[in-house]
Amino acid sequence: MLENLLNNIVERRHTDSMKWNVKDNELPMWVADMDFPVAQEIRDRLIKRLEHGIYGYSLPSDAWYNAYIQWWSTKHQFNMDRTWLHFVEGIVPAVATAIRRLSSPGDKVLLMTPVYNHFFYSIRENGRQILESPLQYENGNYEINWARLEADLADPQTTLMILCNPQNPTGNLWTPETLALIGELAVRHHVTILADEIHCDVTAPGEHYTPFASVNDLCREHCVMFMSPTKCFNIAGLKTAAVCVPNPGLRNQMWAAIKADEIAGVNFLALEAAIAAFNEGDAWLKDVLKYINENRKTVNEYIHKHIPMLHLVPSKATYLLWIDCTQLQGAPTDFSTFLRQNTGLFVSDGNAFGEAGKHFFRLNIACPRPLLMDGLERLKNGVQQYQLLNNC
Repeated sequence: MLENLLNNIVERRHTDSMKWNVKDNELPMWVADMDFPVAQEIRDRLIKRLEHGIYGYSLPSDAWYNAYIQWWSTKHQFNMDRTWLHFVEGIVPAVATAIRRLSSPGDKVLLMTPVYNHFFYSIRENGRQILESPLQYENGNYEINWARLEADLADPQTTLMILCNPQNPTGNLWTPETLALIGELAVRHHVTILADEIHCDVTAPGEHYTPFASVNDLCREHCVMFMSPTKCFNIAGLKTAAVCVPNPGLRNQMWAAIKADEIAGVNFLALEAAIAAFNEGDAWLKDVLKYINENRKTVNEYIHKHIPMLHLVPSKATYLLWIDCTQLQGAPTDFSTFLRQNTGLFVSDGNAFGEAGKHFFRLNIACPRPLLMDGLERLKNGVQQYQLLNNC
């Protein structure tokens, strides 16, 4: 039943949607929000709260804390104390707050690239230096370049590392062993980990996400974790997230910074949506993940059959696919722009994800299958036109 609903196209044009603020002939498959209706349980809870009729100031309730604690304990075997959690309006502003409070102007903040583009803005706009520590790309897969990572962590100016767990855009799911080694190296070189875990519940069948702070005592005591139901339950517009800091010293610094930056203003609907998502949204999420996985298979088969000069990087997490276009004739650094101009398909340009993102683009597949097939046809046509142009 839900699969039929997921196949239905909900018209989002002219609804003030950032994703769909495009020309009528364009198909947006870029920014990370889904084109699926939110779980009915979330909608029902929001409607019930709205019917109360008074929308005054709110505070995080016991139900809000318990929803986070129960979800992470049940789903990810990570037991959080209530005192570790603080409501924030979003992960991006909270990461910026952490950068300002836990480093000094001119310090370096390490990113394993390619990585989520907004991190670059948060670092640069707060007067810190971006230190790209590229992942190693070999045989169509990404791995950590451990020698390079340790050298970059050892730089005396490096004070923070932003870890994307799971990794956006490559779809890597870091193993407990990998996370433990990252934590060991970071602590050895006096670097604090900022762990963005927003995509944690969007994993492929049989795959499991590990919270960074759950790995061992070392990781737990040297990190700030950022978490939210927004990506997994498609409620990004409600601005609801949390910061988790087990270490009391780091926690005191972060709570003071969150208060100073005034990023903990509580929208009462943001609380209700998070509670409903974690307490009642599990069945919806399971069905959506199955659908996304079928979309992932569809893209893989289509590219293999119809666009073999592209390479889909194997992905274990997120609904964002990272596609290698280095085999295209010409200068594929401009391929995303060409694609939009000539076919209307709007994807995320790999250049935005760091120097290591050249010759790649990111594709959002959290959409009804008819839209996905439309996007794949446009992609095939765009590649053909691009090849023809550059072979002339």
